[in-house]
Amino acid sequence: MTDGVTLRAHKGTLMPLSIGVIGSGTVGQVLAAGYAGKGHAVTIGTRSPEKLAAWQQAHPGVKVDSVASAAGADIVFIAVAGHAAIEAVALAGTALAGKVVIDACNPISGPPVNGFLPYFTGPNDSLMERLQNQAPAARFVKAFSCVGNAHMIDPSFPGGRPTMFICGNDPAAKAAVTTLLDEVGWDAEDVGSVEMARAIEPLCQLWCATGFLGRGWNHAFKLVRTS
Repeated sequence: MTDGVTLRAHKGTLMPLSIGVIGSGTVGQVLAAGYAGKGHAVTIGTRSPEKLAAWQQAHPGVKVDSVASAAGADIVFIAVAGHAAIEAVALAGTALAGKVVIDACNPISGPPVNGFLPYFTGPNDSLMERLQNQAPAARFVKAFSCVGNAHMIDPSFPGGRPTMFICGNDPAAKAAVTTLLDEVGWDAEDVGSVEMARAIEPLCQLWCATGFLGRGWNHAFKLVRTS
């Protein structure tokens, strides 16, 4: 369990949490199955549970239920298409107040143009800021938005653990997300407040560019220091 933001560990493993994933697409499925595989009680929240009937049979450790049910968990992921994120947060309603809410969305507005993904936000705006403004009592943290879903859980690269850039206004919430990232093989780099989502969200555009150029999708970002 959590006290709202603090995660407890026992012998190097997190104590089981209830985790809600709002979003039934591939990203939501990967995150749900990944954290269920770590022993957490995971619920995917969707308006169309029947669409995941076959998937749930293959992943019996994940509960498929309503958005409201997922929003009642200790930790909540928002893992929907960017254009649906505002509506997803609205559907969750006041259940997100006080919760650590992990925003894994990107504001993609259409197909790539010469390898560049267009966004519906501008350089001095971000989707996460819009979500935080919509639900000011939620403790939003940006994470899982700058890598493909194939590498979100237990990534394996010759250069070692990759870096997940995170941001948000609540230090304790970011500490909790850092622990959750560590559990699935990521180093976290806290780059500041919610406004820094303006820098993190475009990393998706950069990550995708390599793939659109035909160089594959088997990569991730890693921050390196001289000391």
